[in-house]
Amino acid sequence: MRRLGSVQQKIPCVFLTEVRNEPSRKRDCQFQVVATENVNPAALQSDVHCAVATEKIDGTCCYVTTYRGEPCLWARLDRKPTKQADKRFKKYQYSQKTCKGFVWDVDKDFREVPESWIAAHRVQHENGQPVPDEHGHIPGWVPVDHTNKQYCWHASVVNYDAGVALVLKTHGEDEGLLEIVSVPLADLMEQTLELIGTNINGNPYGLGSKKHPVHVLVPHGVLRIRNPPPVEFQQLYSWFQECQEGRVEGIVWHCDDGTLVKIHRHHLGLKWPVGDPFLNTRPVVIHVDETPDPDASEKDLFKSFSSINGKLFSCIRDIPFEP
Repeated sequence: MRRLGSVQQKIPCVFLTEVRNEPSRKRDCQFQVVATENVNPAALQSDVHCAVATEKIDGTCCYVTTYRGEPCLWARLDRKPTKQADKRFKKYQYSQKTCKGFVWDVDKDFREVPESWIAAHRVQHENGQPVPDEHGHIPGWVPVDHTNKQYCWHASVVNYDAGVALVLKTHGEDEGLLEIVSVPLADLMEQTLELIGTNINGNPYGLGSKKHPVHVLVPHGVLRIRNPPPVEFQQLYSWFQECQEGRVEGIVWHCDDGTLVKIHRHHLGLKWPVGDPFLNTRPVVIHVDETPDPDASEKDLFKSFSSINGKLFSCIRDIPFEP
C-alpha cells in the first residue's frame, strides 16, 4: 500500500496561528489557538499549493514497526510533563503568548513511561535526551499486545497469529468506494495510521455500538480529497461550511518534500464533530476472509467481518454487527 507522509510528530497548521484568551474548543484550557489569514512560510517553502490534500481523520494515531523481531502495532504515547511542570509551562505560554524560550528539565519535568517506549522519528535530542516539542510533549510509541487493557481497542484490530490488521481504505478501482480489508502487518511496516471506532474520541463516525464495539485502522493519506479548495483562508472556510466534502475534521496536505501541514475546523472557529460526516456518505465493501478461531468471542472483529465478507453497505455506520 503506497503511503504518503508518516505522522511522527504534531503537524503544524497551514496558516500562522495566534493564541486567544478564550476557552479552547478542543482542550480543557482557557485559551485557544486559531489560524490567521497568513499562510505558514514553511508550507509555502514546501510548495503546499501543489501538495496532495487528504482528509484528516478523527481518531488516535498508531504506527507499525518491529517489536521483538516481528511486525507490531504501536500506540501513540506522548511523554508528558508532570502537573507542576505543565502548570509552569501553561503560565509561561499564557503570559508570553508563545511557548518559545521555555526551558525544560527532561529528567525532572516529565512523567515516567514504560521501558518499551520509543521516541517518535524526528524528535530532536540534546545530550542523549529527547527534546519536547512546542506543545510540551515528547511524541512516542508503545507496542500493543492483547494483555494490556489500556490498549484493548488497538488490540482488537490486529491478529498477531495471522499477522494481519483490519484496515479501512479507498477501493483500488473506485475512489468513491471504501473497503474494509485484512492487510498483512508486513505490508504496513513504517506506516502511521489512525484508529477510529466506537470507543475512540466520542465515535464521530458512529461505528458499532456499546454491545458490539467496532474499530478499524485508516492509513494516513489514504482518503484523498477529490476537489480540494485552494490554500486561502476564506475559500477554506467556505468549503468547510458549504461543501459536502468539507464535512470533515480537517485537511492534511502532503507536500512533495515530505512536509505535512494541516487545518482543523477548530482553527477556523468551526464546530466538530458534525452530523453526517463525509466519511459516512461513501459506500463500503467488506473484504475480510480470515479463518475464524473456533474459540473466538462473538465480538471478535475478524470473525464478525468475515461473516459479512463480500457484502456492500451504504456507509461504515450502517454495517450491522449485532449477534
